[in-house]
Amino acid sequence: MFENLTDRLERSFKLIKGQGRITEVNISETLKEVRRALLDADVSYKTAKTFCDTVKQKAIGQNILIAVKPEQMMVKIVHDELAELMGSEHSEINVKGNPGTVLVAGLNGSGKTTFTGKLALWLKSKKGMKVLVAACDTFRPAAIEQLKTLCGQVQVECYSEDGVKDPIQIAQNAISKARREGYSVVVIDTAGRLAVDEELMNEISALHQAVKPTETLFVVDAMTGQDAVETAKAFNDRLNFDGVVLTKMDGDTRGGAALSIKAVVDKPIKFISNGEKMEALDIFYPKRIADRILGMGDVVSLVEKAQEQYDEEEARKLHKKLAKNQFTLWDFYGQIQQIKKMGNIKDLASMLPGVGKALKDVDIDNDSFKSIEAMILSMTPYERENPDQINGSRRKRIAAGSGVTVVDVNRLLKQFEGTRRVMKNFAGGSNIAGSMMRKRR
Repeated sequence: MFENLTDRLERSFKLIKGQGRITEVNISETLKEVRRALLDADVSYKTAKTFCDTVKQKAIGQNILIAVKPEQMMVKIVHDELAELMGSEHSEINVKGNPGTVLVAGLNGSGKTTFTGKLALWLKSKKGMKVLVAACDTFRPAAIEQLKTLCGQVQVECYSEDGVKDPIQIAQNAISKARREGYSVVVIDTAGRLAVDEELMNEISALHQAVKPTETLFVVDAMTGQDAVETAKAFNDRLNFDGVVLTKMDGDTRGGAALSIKAVVDKPIKFISNGEKMEALDIFYPKRIADRILGMGDVVSLVEKAQEQYDEEEARKLHKKLAKNQFTLWDFYGQIQQIKKMGNIKDLASMLPGVGKALKDVDIDNDSFKSIEAMILSMTPYERENPDQINGSRRKRIAAGSGVTVVDVNRLLKQFEGTRRVMKNFAGGSNIAGSMMRKRR
């Protein structure tokens, strides 16, 4: 999402490269470029100007250590101010109560209903809570059916009332049910409109006042840029919500909403949603986003994603197989599935420092492993366990069954054998799939 902004900021820092120290003269051109970069990212002029004024004030006269170059100090100052602009620290969601109640608001098309399902899964899997979802969007056709489908996917109960048009009645009855049946939290999906209008604001305000939620989240489409910020301000004036959720962060968006919304509305961004998968919901960490904007990667988030798929017992078994050179193609297939569960392949790669820029123009998608998976699935159980026994006729059959050539099958088996030898003394095994993919390019 921040690729263009990252490039522009990197170029701006080069303007003071080679300077002995930061002065008002040599920083002025750099800050002009920084301001242009922010404006191009759809950050409001007022926010961009205030940001640059703050950076200038902190940078001029800064004592530069001998080991630290002026451009490095500028990167540090800009990084800290970007994090501060977005809220500095992450903000927790409040789901305490009997039950806790989360009201989800936003315009139609913002991804509000999908986020409701994602949040239900997040509360269930990450917080261990018993979640009830209340379908209170009685305005949009098929909204309730959509929510029921999403809840079915994440195995969370969805409460609705056929024929009832009053969202307050549905929400209150859902809360009563949750209290009776021991639910920890109720997530309330509400109606949206194509634009902010008085009818919508009156309805959501009345529901908010009746339910008195412990947490109110406003969902906004990050791709709408400054429009997202203005919409958030209009809702906040009526609801005084607790936090913002940015959706479609994996789309072609410049990042202005993420950078501006805290400064304009003075409410934290709590979650970011990037993808269609129900697991694709992340806590918003301002400092980590600042790292990514400045091309530093986000290794902490990458490790956390890996840990979510990490099974200690399976890792021990895999370690023993590697040590004994018994790692099979079926084991490798399982490793591919774990990597895919972590999220979009290119997004994961961009979390490594320096890799995001290198992959800017490289097309990597979640189908990267498709041909390997097809070949492995075309093998018999015996062949997966004993790849060295796959002779010429078997290779022809595997190629025909997976829609590839015999050359592709030969390449897979050769690379797998080489990888298995290299990884024999490796303690984990989670990097095997990545190694294979690099060799295939």
